[in-house]
Amino acid sequence: MDKIEHIGIAVKDLKASNTLFEKLLGVPHYKTEEVVSEGVRTSFFRSGPNKIELLEATNPDSPIAKYLEKKGEGIHHVAFSVEDIVSEIDRLKGEGFVVLNEIPKKGADNKLVAFLHPKGTNGVLVELCQEIKES
Repeated sequence: MDKIEHIGIAVKDLKASNTLFEKLLGVPHYKTEEVVSEGVRTSFFRSGPNKIELLEATNPDSPIAKYLEKKGEGIHHVAFSVEDIVSEIDRLKGEGFVVLNEIPKKGADNKLVAFLHPKGTNGVLVELCQEIKES
């Protein structure tokens, strides 16, 4: 893994949370995006070399809606940048980690993503992110 790519924060109201994080970080969000397959609307902020992703559910059956119902607002996941997501998934499976989606899927911010089950990572949902390279 190269670096922390971003920290994902589950929020109930993206518009209100954008205002809050703009005040907190002193910068506006630079991108919003909906990932229909995951039932989520995202907003991204930069803070120095780091990124924060706010996540709002777009339907009551989405993973974010279920997370908010169970745990409330707060840190949802830590995402790590990887060069080769397929190789990293294979490596982590070999180390005994449970991968929630063994086939990477398209995520927000032009990334292929896969997640590790939090039961094997001290309760932290870990996301692997690989930049999608245009050919």
